[in-house]
Amino acid sequence: MTIKRYELTDEQWEQIKPLIKTNKMGRPPKDHRIMLNAILWIGRSGAGWEDLPERYGSWKSVYSRFCKWRDDGTFEEIFNLLGEESDLENLSIDSTIVKAHQHSAGAKKGL
Repeated sequence: MTIKRYELTDEQWEQIKPLIKTNKMGRPPKDHRIMLNAILWIGRSGAGWEDLPERYGSWKSVYSRFCKWRDDGTFEEIFNLLGEESDLENLSIDSTIVKAHQHSAGAKKGL
């Protein structure tokens, strides 16, 4: 599989794959990796659901899967797993990284 911008590597996918549940009944779902990559594309690009590239399939299907995984706790499990391995020793957020809007500093409004 060719890795495109914003998509999981094979190593990352192998780490997450066991946490994604598959229903035993009904029609087989679209590939979980494609769905997760589509959700990551939305999150990382900041685009709206309707702007999802066609290679991921219907944005409605991706949105439905996002809602399912959000509601059943799949995302929480993934974040907890990945959070266990994070190195927070050098984590730093300050005003050089997070920029406030000019109006929060008292600038004139309406310009």
